[in-house]
Amino acid sequence: MHYKVYDMTVEGSVGEPTLTTYILEASPALKISERPMIIICPGGGYEHVSDREGEILAMQFLAAGFHAAVLRYSAAPAVYPTQLKELAKAVNLVRSMCEEWHIIKDKIIIQGSSAGGHLAASYGCLWKNEELIGDLSDHEIEILRPNGLILSYPVITSGEYAHEGSFRALLGDKYELLKDSLSLENLVNVDTPKAFLWHTFADDAVPVENTMLFMQALKKKDIPFECHIYPKGIHGLSLGNELTLGVTGSELQPEVCTWIELAKTFINNM
Repeated sequence: MHYKVYDMTVEGSVGEPTLTTYILEASPALKISERPMIIICPGGGYEHVSDREGEILAMQFLAAGFHAAVLRYSAAPAVYPTQLKELAKAVNLVRSMCEEWHIIKDKIIIQGSSAGGHLAASYGCLWKNEELIGDLSDHEIEILRPNGLILSYPVITSGEYAHEGSFRALLGDKYELLKDSLSLENLVNVDTPKAFLWHTFADDAVPVENTMLFMQALKKKDIPFECHIYPKGIHGLSLGNELTLGVTGSELQPEVCTWIELAKTFINNM
């Protein structure tokens, strides 16, 4: 396996943002010659980057035969669009290495949990924004294109059902000025990729309406999606099993454990 940590520092970065890659080696003994790549954005309310939603998920995708990478993006006091630029830098790196790393070029998928889901979905909606494309030509812009999204209990809306803390951490002193402009149900467009979403009905931190609003926005643009709403479970379940239990031990929810296998099928069927 090719394991390496890459610096993802951009203007405005705080700390040491990195992309850690887990690339399965190609072998003449294997029929598979190219694999999808999953870029993982853990949650943490834009205040930190959760270890429970990073490498452990990468291992699940590796076991399914996919390549994986974990983006440890800047948290507060870093503010928008720093995290988005770091993710764009990660996608740019991955696309530039498609041949060397044996990546299927139209299966580069961004996965995000909670606030990381907001980052992933933001990128899915805004990857053509001037802040990200800079001086790239129309042809070169395509290197930034994501091919799919996997969103786990994502922060989406800054409206009635907002997780206000995530938006305040992301926007800092520009919260009131910019919060409406980053309500993602209003930003879905024809260049937003297909998506897999899951949430729990009982989530009282990031209400299930966040996923429902994004799902409805995708439907309005005729963008395919798959969505699973589980009846029970607190926020931040990650895998929902013993592997991702936190210190309180409250993140065990057996019925949601199916999401990772469903997501793998979604990727294979893309």
